[in-house]
Amino acid sequence: MTETGNAQHTKERILESAEALFAEKGYHGVSIREITTAAKCNMASVHYHFNNKLNLYLEVFRARWIPREKRMYDGFLASLAEEQAPPPGKVITALARAYLKGPLTDEEHRRHRQLIVREMYSPTEAFELAANETLRPLFETLYALLKPSLYNGSEGNLTFDIMSIFGIVLYLNYSRPMVSLITGKAYDDTFKTLLIDHMVRFSVNGLSV
Repeated sequence: MTETGNAQHTKERILESAEALFAEKGYHGVSIREITTAAKCNMASVHYHFNNKLNLYLEVFRARWIPREKRMYDGFLASLAEEQAPPPGKVITALARAYLKGPLTDEEHRRHRQLIVREMYSPTEAFELAANETLRPLFETLYALLKPSLYNGSEGNLTFDIMSIFGIVLYLNYSRPMVSLITGKAYDDTFKTLLIDHMVRFSVNGLSV
């Protein structure tokens, strides 16, 4: 492996270890030394590639969290690609499927969920980064898709409707352990289908039509 290849390999090792530790313990609960121990590198490598802990944390979101979120967003758009003016039910179904049955592995989903839930409760610069890069564009897309069939003279209602739909999808997706505990159901494909059907029915009935 070349020197450049070694450096890239070390950088990826640091990112992998940092993501796992930040997801488990949060930004403030992890030290650089813990990360270097897990990544089997020295502190100079972290400073060389990322300068400091905050930049490393932000890079976890840029290089790992945001691309995963965009994969789900792309799946959402792809499922509606042939629809000129999809009805609300199809839009919500596509959204729910992209998040609950999306392309992430169980481990990717666990880290993804843990990182953003921690940011929701104790925001850092990473939250604004994630919101601007992924969450805001998704909201704007949902608004554009739903507005033609739902706009009834009060755009404020549509904004709240979309926030509510988005909230339901995110909660049932990011709260998988709690949902399984309360329902007594394993979060398998059959249960995901049941949840999606419920979310679509509940959301469509609650829209401000």
